[in-house]
Parts: sequence; structure tokens; C-alpha cells
Amino acid sequence: MAGLRILVVNAGSTSLKLSVVDEDDSSTRIDSLESARGVSGVAHRIVHGGDRFREATVVDDAVERELSALSELAPLHNRPALEALAQARSVFPDVRHIAVFDTAFHATIPAEAATYALPQRWRDEWGIRRFGFHGLSVEWSARRVAVPRLVVCHLGGGCSVTAVLDGRSVDTTMGFSPLEGVPMATRSGSIDPEIVLHLLRTKRLGIEEVERALESESGLLGMSGESSRVEELEASGSEEAALALAVFAHRVASSVAAMTSMLGGLDAIAFTGGIGEGSSRARADICRRLEFLGCELDGRANEEAVPDAVVSAPRSPVAVHVIHAREDVVAAGAARRLLERLR
Repeated sequence: MAGLRILVVNAGSTSLKLSVVDEDDSSTRIDSLESARGVSGVAHRIVHGGDRFREATVVDDAVERELSALSELAPLHNRPALEALAQARSVFPDVRHIAVFDTAFHATIPAEAATYALPQRWRDEWGIRRFGFHGLSVEWSARRVAVPRLVVCHLGGGCSVTAVLDGRSVDTTMGFSPLEGVPMATRSGSIDPEIVLHLLRTKRLGIEEVERALESESGLLGMSGESSRVEELEASGSEEAALALAVFAHRVASSVAAMTSMLGGLDAIAFTGGIGEGSSRARADICRRLEFLGCELDGRANEEAVPDAVVSAPRSPVAVHVIHAREDVVAAGAARRLLERLR
């Protein structure tokens, strides 16, 4: 693997992050594709790989068409990623482009956790199942916190809670799409499906209007009516902001408890992502609800935490870690291993 510098293209719903990762896993942020120099390959983070893509894959025209067909499953994420992929292939036509999938880490989820209680035709013919997301981030946290029974809370613009047993994903809160699970910045997370049917029937809302509300007008923003940003809600004195934060902590803590049942116990919790790394209050609010599982924070360590850090009390049966997300390193590593095999 020596000498293989990898350009990582991470296109989100609202941003494009570019970094060059060297063989020692050090990375350098860059501002444009054209400023990357001496790269041996380009790794592209693709949020949804569906059933078809469960490992890093070399991108050619056929693969790009298949990825385009998957865009309906995660339109806010896959479409920008495909636009960035097309641009990068034109800028770097002479190196291999590798698609690395957020869903791939969750391919180990057992059928009991991946199956929806839906008609067989929906599941078998139409491919309706739970996939899971944030796989690159969860994989990195699982590497950093190498315990048998780990729950990873990736809390950022998108949020998910994942059960990791002996380094393998066995359950997660996101499902068929990145909309399921705990409340997020502007996404609702899981709701009663009858709510949507009720609104379609009685309020004559259009499909696009409902989708926009669930994706962009819900979550912390929808509950507070003020902001999607935790730091702004924490600074607000309004009852609505306080309620939004309380609902968020309640739902995340409930999900950690549910994931613990899948693991048969809990050795550690890892907080990562913008909120997970940056909000000591969110961590404290969540962990306070998990004291019955043996989760006890060190208040000072939590307040002063700079990732990577342990913020649990020394006597706590459950270790609590704050981990800096390094999706770029995981993506680069996957691309590097594939490039080595193809040499």
C-alpha cells in the first residue's frame, strides 16, 4: 500500500468535502478537485448502495448508471455524490475511481433486524428492507473503541444509533432510507406512517410537499421553530428549544437501550459526528437517561472533552468515548485495499 495517496470525495446534501489521505492515514483538506496532486485513486463516499453494492467497487460507466438508478432511495445524498463523481472522473480520467458505500458496513445485520413486517411481495420483488447508513463513521468508531459490545451514536445533521458486536453491525436505527430512526437536524426520524396517510387523505398534501416537510422542515428545526443547530438551541431560552433538545435526548437514549438488547449488554458508547463530538450537554442529557445501564459520566471530563477522549467516570461499568469522525480514512483504506488487489 506504500505510496498510494487517495483523494476522498465526500458529497453531502449541502456540502462537498475533499481531502487527500496519505498512506499513514494523515489527511489534508483541499478546496477543489483540481488542487489534488499525486493521487493514485479517488474514493467516493456513496450513501446508498442498495442490495447490489456491499463492498468498495471500481466505477465505470455501467456502475455509474446503476448508482444513478439508486438515487431515489437517498435523493438528498446520492444525487450530489453522483454529480461529484462525474466531475471527478472528468478531472482525473487516468486513475481509478472507487465507490465506497455507507450501507456496506451494515451488510452484516441479521434478517431479524433487517426485515420489515411488510407483505412478501414488497420485500422480495421490490427490495424493501432495512439497510442502515453512516457505515464509514460507525466503522471508524468501532476501530477506535475495540470492545465486544459497542453502541455508536453518530449525531450530526443526520443521526443514527448502531449496535456493533465484535466489530460487526447487528442493528441500526436508519433503515430503508436515511429518514428513519432518531430525530435529526431537519429530518423527522421515525413517525407513525398513518400520519402521512392521514395528511394525504384529509389535507390533500402532495407527495413532494410531504417529502420536503419530513426531510427539511422537521427534526430539531421543526420542533423548535428556531434552528436546526444544537448549539443555537442550547443558547436559546425558549420552551420550544428546550423541548426539542429533550425529545432528541429521549429518542437517542431509547435507541441506545434498544441496541443494548441486541448486543446482550453494553461495554461502551461512542459519540461521534458534529453533535456527538461538540455538545457536552447532549451527551450528558443522553447518558443521564442511561444510568440504569451503568452509564455514568465524569462531568468535568465531559465538559472539557476534545476527541478522542473518554468521558465516563472511572467507576462507570460502561465506558463513554467521544470519537472524531474520520470517514475519509475509512474510505481511503477501502479504496487502497481494492487498488492493491487490482495491481
